[in-house]
Parts: sequence; C-alpha cells; structure tokens
Amino acid sequence: MTQDELKKQVAQAALTEIADSLHDDVIIGVGTGSTVNFFIDALAQYKNRFRGVVASSEASADRLKKHGIELFDLNEVSSLEVYIDGADEASPTLDLIKGGGAALTREKIVAAASKKFICIADDSKTVEILGGFALPIEVIPMARSYVARQIVQLGGNPIYREAVLTDNGNVILDVHGLKITDPKALETTLNNIAGIVTNGLFALRGADLLLIATRQGVQRFEA
Repeated sequence: MTQDELKKQVAQAALTEIADSLHDDVIIGVGTGSTVNFFIDALAQYKNRFRGVVASSEASADRLKKHGIELFDLNEVSSLEVYIDGADEASPTLDLIKGGGAALTREKIVAAASKKFICIADDSKTVEILGGFALPIEVIPMARSYVARQIVQLGGNPIYREAVLTDNGNVILDVHGLKITDPKALETTLNNIAGIVTNGLFALRGADLLLIATRQGVQRFEA
C-alpha cells in the first residue's frame, strides 16, 4: 500500500468510528493536514446527517466549504462532540507532536474544546519516544530571538521556519535535537516561556483514541 492509501484507510476508519454518533445537533472539530484531507473528503457523504464543523485552519475550512459542509466559529459552540486530527509523531501512550502544518494553536484549542479527540495517522508517524520530528513552537514575532535563547538552554536547537506565518499572524520555531522522555513536563515548561503562544506537544491533552494505519490493517490505541 502507498502512504496515501494508508492515510485514506485510517481516515475511513475514523469516519466509521463516529458515524453512529452523527445526528442533526452534532458539531464536530476537524484538524489539518494530508491525512485529515482524506477524512474531510470521506465526511462529505455524511454532510446531511450532522449540523456542521469547526475547522482548525483556513486550509481545512476551504476544503470543507467546497464539500458544502457548514462551518461554525468555535465561539458559537458550547462544546464539540469529537475532534479528528492527524499528528507528525505519535507514541503508544497517546502523546503527540503536531504543528508541521503551522496550525498547532488552533488545533490545540479545538482539541481542548472537544469531548473526545481521535488522532489518525499512518505507521510512519509512530515512535516510542517523541522528538525525532522537530517540535514546532508558535511564537509572537517580537519574541522569536528571546524564545530561541530559552530553548537552547533546554537543550534544543531552534530553527526559524522562514517565510511562514500562522493563521494567527505568528512565526514558527522548529526545535531539533530533543529526546522527549516526559512530554507533559516539557509542554508545561514551554507554556511558561513568555512569547510562546503554543508548543506542538499534545500531552496534557493528548488523544483519547489513536488510529494507526498499517499494511495489516488499522491499529487502535485507547487512553
């Protein structure tokens, strides 16, 4: 199977997972990325069975609009039934690194507002210890150099992702060289550095269900 076939497989598995819970009053959260794009395309066949979607990025919102799926601002919604999103790295303990697509802040907000977070990925994203994929950090532009110096003190090598602005108008530092043995502790430490808007660790609010596509089928990991 190709990687795209694996992504399509796990996207369909996520849709099967939530299909029975879709009804007229349900609003769900949808994330960002290539695997999520397959989920959005599959979700379109059910668009008349649920109320609509809160999207974590402008790119996902545009794709949902093209399918005629109604969009909501999170401020209009008290809670979301479920959030579907991908990951750049995922561990068996359901800790994640996200942010390769620079949508990490909105992704983290939508995940926090959701009753259940289902993460979908192919098996190239699974690791025992996070950190092989550079950790994205969204930073207020004026704080970029200051934040980079603080990260160096933590043992990381921050690289400015040039010519990239987030949907919030901020910049991204990709932190290389970290072996993240305690994701929750590092997420907390980074949250306390002035100028960081969000870091790409999803450990304090990790996935509730991780679906991993393999050539032998979709594996499930639950909290």
